Amino acid sequence: MDRRREIAREIARIYCTLTPSGVDTLASILVPMKFQKGDTVLEEGKVCKALYYVEKGMVRQYYYKNKKDVTEHFSFEGRIVFCIESFLKQEPSRLIVEALENSKLYAIPYDGLHNLMIHNQEIDMLYRKILEHVAISSQEHADSQRFENAAERYDRLLREKPEIVLRAPMVHIASFLQMTPETLSRVRNAGISQPGNNNAKDQNDAWWTHATPPKV
Repeated sequence: MDRRREIAREIARIYCTLTPSGVDTLASILVPMKFQKGDTVLEEGKVCKALYYVEKGMVRQYYYKNKKDVTEHFSFEGRIVFCIESFLKQEPSRLIVEALENSKLYAIPYDGLHNLMIHNQEIDMLYRKILEHVAISSQEHADSQRFENAAERYDRLLREKPEIVLRAPMVHIASFLQMTPETLSRVRNAGISQPGNNNAKDQNDAWWTHATPPKV
């Protein structure tokens, strides 16, 4: 319980302040889960049954289009991740999620969360704040794809999420940035910027992936 309380406290620090009682309430429904590198966190056609906090590791959300593997998003330490459409509708998703590294996630189960929200205003507010982060992050990513060229998109990734450049395979980064591996190689060789910028603004963003239903 102590580790779950620490995770609940960290979630509250990032998204919405909770009282000690609220932290304990959140901690009571957290479910630790481990995945090895290459494990499938969610198969296509499964329903997203939880929000996930990434304590350690990195996961990738992707889909197939014209028989090609397309990366939708990366999530790593300190992020809440879930598939918003599947989670909200409790319907199957067409996306797949895999662990790119050995990863430890803490599930916040759909049923447990919604039961708490009915009776606990703090938990309800926390959930609302997480959804706000999701909406903002989604819009920023969509705008980047619409309005920035390849070099600008890669430079933004370096500035805001250098962990992805340092840790994820280049082929996945290329599809995430909507460019070919050859274009990414040219952009990288141009030496626009270097990973490791400490001024990244996107430290507290949320994003979504799918996840297998937690066993509770």
